[in-house]
Amino acid sequence: MQFSDYLDDLMRATGFLSRLPLPARHFEGHDGTLSRASAMFAAAGLLVALPAGALVWLLSVLDANAALSALLALVVLIGTTGALHEDGLADSADAFGARGGRDHMLDIMKDSRIGAYGVLALVMTFGLRAVALTIIIAVTGGLNTLLILLGIAAVSRGAMTWHWSRLPSARADGVASAVGAPEPAAARSAVVTGAGLFLAMTILTTGVLVAIAALALVAVASAQWTAAVRARLQGHTGDTIGATQQIAETAGLVTLALLL
Repeated sequence: MQFSDYLDDLMRATGFLSRLPLPARHFEGHDGTLSRASAMFAAAGLLVALPAGALVWLLSVLDANAALSALLALVVLIGTTGALHEDGLADSADAFGARGGRDHMLDIMKDSRIGAYGVLALVMTFGLRAVALTIIIAVTGGLNTLLILLGIAAVSRGAMTWHWSRLPSARADGVASAVGAPEPAAARSAVVTGAGLFLAMTILTTGVLVAIAALALVAVASAQWTAAVRARLQGHTGDTIGATQQIAETAGLVTLALLL
């Protein structure tokens, strides 16, 4: 592959994961599949989280309140992704919280309405991320928090690709099925890149032991969620992939906040 191919894949992965404006030339003649481009999901996470991280750094320079900075950063992050992953988490929570079999769960995931389980999942994860991010900003400062946000974004999107690659598609007409499953090499690349970027960013800011512990918790949380999806749905959906990102991000931020 040439450098231009890697750049195209990065832009296509970023375009799928966010609402950032990107040059149209990277999408010309592309069929919309992500089997190869999913290798760049972790790297795309850096671009997705950069606006929120930069805002935290800027606010810290202005000596802004840590809690307000954390909330504003999450608002920017949600705006950047268009709440793509939060939507997946809410739909997954509604489906897993409801009584019924696999077909009923899949029907719930297709329903655009949000139920009590989805609301509770969003409130809990948003609250946990906000509090954890407040602690991280207060303890480490704005620049270090920027690096941590970049690392978390990378590893959580690597976890998405891992979840996606570990399970078959639960339905043939879903978004995840339409864009194609990650190639084995692409999945490995996304996971290794995500873990490597996370360790590099967090070791610089929190130290080796804290970074390794946080990565371990991200891995455990992602694996447990994937096992639950396998048991109940026998396959992934776009919603469970999005939920993986939210679970991994929350686990990573909370662990770092607890260990700082």
